Amino acid sequence: MESELLFGDGLRATLGQPRDPRLLDSSPRSRVWRLELAAGPAVVKQVVGGADADERYAREVAALELAGAADEPVVPAVWGTDPSERVLVTAYVPHRRPAAGWIVRYARALAALHASGGPEVVDVLPRWQGPDDADVDSFLALADTLGARAAPGVAAELRALIRRLAAAPGRALLHGDPCPGNDLHTADGVTFIDLEGASWGSGLVELAYLRVGFPTCWCVTSASPALLDRAERAYAATWRARTGTDLRDDLVDACAGWLIRGDALVERAHRGTVDQLARLPYEDWTWGTVSARERLAHRLAVVAELARGRAEVRGLAALCAELRDRMLAHWPTLRPAPARRP
Repeated sequence: MESELLFGDGLRATLGQPRDPRLLDSSPRSRVWRLELAAGPAVVKQVVGGADADERYAREVAALELAGAADEPVVPAVWGTDPSERVLVTAYVPHRRPAAGWIVRYARALAALHASGGPEVVDVLPRWQGPDDADVDSFLALADTLGARAAPGVAAELRALIRRLAAAPGRALLHGDPCPGNDLHTADGVTFIDLEGASWGSGLVELAYLRVGFPTCWCVTSASPALLDRAERAYAATWRARTGTDLRDDLVDACAGWLIRGDALVERAHRGTVDQLARLPYEDWTWGTVSARERLAHRLAVVAELARGRAEVRGLAALCAELRDRMLAHWPTLRPAPARRP
């Protein structure tokens, strides 16, 4: 595949002649090769597809450069870039099958990534964008369609939720899609790749992935409470060690925010196209390890449990429990999210 490899004169002058290029599987939004360079095995990635290709490339380069400057980086080293072709060359990181309890190592690495942004992260990456009023309206409409009646005040709870998420403190370097497949497990730890959606904000919105089942990902999993507790404590300890500060707040708002986002039920190419929650009463679809209805049922259970007893989301907790019961009554064959990563 060397004839298709984009490795321009500037990269060749800096890195030498590439050898033995092999095209790897990747999303339609990128082309990726593994090859050999004088410095060792490398990965060449070209960001392609969509009107936002330039932005995605710029985000990834900026995030890798910020995170790569950390004392113990959890991203591959950047060896070269060619912005004119949106090409990025990084060191190759060998991946091995994650061991049982992998989310603990994952959480440590995620905290390290989040802590690596530094104050300049706000100058080179956009702020994370949470759910909005349209998401609230769609979620409440779904509940009404399925016969789950929201108590007075739930709409106000949800609108207050989106305001809290928009104003959540923190300048963490967020990955944007920290999913199984974008985490490479090695003997030394976890390395993150594919940071095209990187942004900055509260790290809790990505720590919440462990509970709500990786909402932007094909691979939904459900860990035991004991394992989740270990992972979240590992994240908090790593964050404290890297930043000298303790985490602020908990995961209730972050998990609830992912729950009401209809676009967290479909892969990236389909986001922003239609109201995904409005589709659910009439059709189901599979993306990765579970169906859309199964994704939502899992998230409803998580938020119902986390929000119970919290005054600011008490009505939402009750609505989540009722809506999940309605879903299971309508569709009794819905399966729980798998415990094991494929």
